[in-house]
Amino acid sequence: MTPSSTIPHTCPWWLLFTFDNPVRKLIHNPWQILLPHIHAGDTVLDVGCGMGYFTLDLARLAGPKGHIIAADLQPQMLAGLRRRAERAGLLERIELLQAAPDRIGIDRPLDFALAFWMVHEVRQPEPFLQEILMALKPGGRLLVIEPMIHVSAQAFERTVSLAERSGFMIESRPQVRISRSVLFRKPKAV
Repeated sequence: MTPSSTIPHTCPWWLLFTFDNPVRKLIHNPWQILLPHIHAGDTVLDVGCGMGYFTLDLARLAGPKGHIIAADLQPQMLAGLRRRAERAGLLERIELLQAAPDRIGIDRPLDFALAFWMVHEVRQPEPFLQEILMALKPGGRLLVIEPMIHVSAQAFERTVSLAERSGFMIESRPQVRISRSVLFRKPKAV
């Protein structure tokens, strides 16, 4: 694994404390964003999970029979998430996965994947999107949300085009504050 300081555009672990705070729920409430997409028993990938801002609520929504794969490049992020999940009593539902810069390393079929404010940090988005597509079950969905601050409408549409070229279909474009978002679905026959 390449140290995070040498990975271009990767948000450093020490900065995540500014994002993972109670005030953020006023802007990005995980339940409001995720409730329409997660069902009890789902297997979910939270890619670029950071310290688990969405991961913990994904685990609650998927319930005791659900399984959350929390993937991040930085071991400090995963260590912070482990501590938070232990305190919340949710660690048994969460698998911590240290990804490599060129591969997530998913080894099980997914019902849903979340990529929140992180695709713009991926050096090679097409193989990244293809890996998620291959891991999703037929009909599985990927929710990509990017920050308007860092990602222009044109850059976001390039990501959408890459995803479609990889085999995803656009299901909807949910509204998420100060963000650009798209919900993709893996076709039933891929």
